[in-house]
Amino acid sequence: MSWQTYVDEHLMCDIEGQHLTSAAIIGHDGSVWAQSESFPQFKPEEIIAIMTDFAEPGSLAPTGLFLAGTKYMVIQGEGGAVIRGKKGAGGVTIKKTSQALIFGVYDEPLTPGQCNMVVERLGDYLVDQGL
Repeated sequence: MSWQTYVDEHLMCDIEGQHLTSAAIIGHDGSVWAQSESFPQFKPEEIIAIMTDFAEPGSLAPTGLFLAGTKYMVIQGEGGAVIRGKKGAGGVTIKKTSQALIFGVYDEPLTPGQCNMVVERLGDYLVDQGL
């Protein structure tokens, strides 16, 4: 299965009639493996900051998480495994696997829990596959 298929069929899937706003699978080095058409153009330093937070949980909390210049307030995640950010009625969930970062961006009416479930389920599957 191609990485684009994971994004199209597993991340951008129908969730009770709703969809994520955008999604992507990005290598730890910031290389894009696959992304939805709507995924924002992020900056390399944003991926570096996210990777730093996975290595040193809590490092993003004082400054916030930035993705394509949009600032998200960091909310509870799982240190070293999941980062969650909130901005207004939407947010972002990032799951780290051994080789990649799985991004899901959502907005109402999708809930944070629905986004978390989709992103983390795919991330857990990829971890189990050694990816």
